Formats: sequence, structure tokens, C-alpha cells
Amino acid sequence: MKNTLARNINRYRKEKGLTQEELAQTLGVTFQAVSKWENAQTMPEISLLPSLSKELEVGIDKLLGYVSQDKQITIYEEEYKSPDYYWGVEPNTACYEVIRLMPPTKHLRLLDIGCGEGKDSIFFARNGYDVTSIDVSDAGIEKTKRLADKIGVRVKAFKADILDFRLDSKFDILFSSGVLHYIKPDYRNDILNNYKQFTNTNGIHIFNVFVNKPFIAPPPEKEPNAYKWHSGELLTYYQDWLIKESSEVIFDCNSSGIPHKHAMTKMIAQKN
Repeated sequence: MKNTLARNINRYRKEKGLTQEELAQTLGVTFQAVSKWENAQTMPEISLLPSLSKELEVGIDKLLGYVSQDKQITIYEEEYKSPDYYWGVEPNTACYEVIRLMPPTKHLRLLDIGCGEGKDSIFFARNGYDVTSIDVSDAGIEKTKRLADKIGVRVKAFKADILDFRLDSKFDILFSSGVLHYIKPDYRNDILNNYKQFTNTNGIHIFNVFVNKPFIAPPPEKEPNAYKWHSGELLTYYQDWLIKESSEVIFDCNSSGIPHKHAMTKMIAQKN
């Protein structure tokens, strides 16, 4: 918890445009105290948490690393409450690339970042991977668990906000499709470095990210927390890894009932 709190104080302070000295002054502490909080050397007194929460304009639960259970973060929360599967149950085609590159002939840990309703996670578990799944949607996590129970596979699924979540144990495979645009540009370096650090040697990252194209109209879904990537941007974080594949595609989508197009970068990178 100490590291999570340290990271969040630093993050939300910067988002508010406050220096350590300014935050310290409003709380009646020294700037050295704030520095120690942000470096995980000490933690704020419990009595300071309400004032800290007020100054940073973020709930205490979120400050401590817990995702609020009553606040809708993704526009798909309501969609996932339907008994039908919004994205269907067929796995993403990128799932087959995972099997081709790293078949589960031995124990392999796989993290599905932004699992949605769990269709890809279940596919990986059925094929013998040790699967952990995260998503910010309560309804999505519950459907993932129900689908796993129905199929008879084990998936460790839990709710987490991609902006706050950090790895603290190693995986062999990190998989994410159409989710990383929820990472604000200022946090991409920190988050991807964490993902890379906690990937085993010869492990792979298979990521699909939406990219901005001036000739493609914005999608009809109004996502308040989405930040598209730029063409080639994802590769800049993997200059020290072996790029197994990199491509960019434009495809038709009808997920909202309104035909539209998306541009997406697809990348497979392997840790040397």
C-alpha cells in the first residue's frame, strides 16, 4: 500500500499543478514530508488523509489504490450488464499469435489487461495458460468469472484501473487489445516500464492500440477518458526489445450500432 499511495500522491499532485511545497503548505506540513511520502519512505498520518484527499480532489479509496465500486469509469459498464456478450465470445485473432509464438508447453503466466467480458482470457485458460485478468468494469469482471465457471477453467480476474495498477510479480505474456488508449500520455512511460520490468526474459507483449488519424472521424462512442496514440508511438517504448511484428490497420466497426472506422497499431515485442 505504501508504494501505491506514494505513486498516487505524486500523480494527483502533478495533475493539480501543485509543487511539493504548495501541497505541504496547504496541509501544514514540511515539503520534506511530502517528498518522503512520494518516495515511499513514510506515509501520511491517518488524520491527514481527508485533507489530502480534498486538496488533490480524489477519494481516499482511490488514493490508497482501491477502485471505487459505485463509480462508473468506462462507458461499457452498462453494456456489460446485459446477459449477451457485447463483444461476442470468439477470441481476438491476436490470441492465436500468442499460441504460435509461446505455446503453453510449460507453465506460462499471462496477463490480460482490460479483459472486458473475458472472451480472450477464457480462450487462453482453455489452452493451458495461467491467466490473470484485470478490467475496470464490475460487470465485465463478473461476466468473466461466470464464463470461466461455465467453461470449467480457472481465471484470476479482478477489478483494477489501468492508470493505478502496477505489476509486482513477473509474467511471461502481457496481452491487451483496444484498452491502452485509457492511459494518459504522461503516464505511458511509467506504466510500460513497469510492464517491461515485470516480464520474464524471452517473454512477449502483444498490444493493439487505437491511433489517431486525421482522415478518420471520431467514433460515435463518447469516451471521456480515452487518449489515442500516434502512429509509431508504441514502438518508441520498445527500442530495447526485439520487435517481432508491427503493423497498422484501418477496419470497420459497428459495435455501437453506427458504422464507423478505427485505425489500430498492432505490435508484438519480445524481451531479450
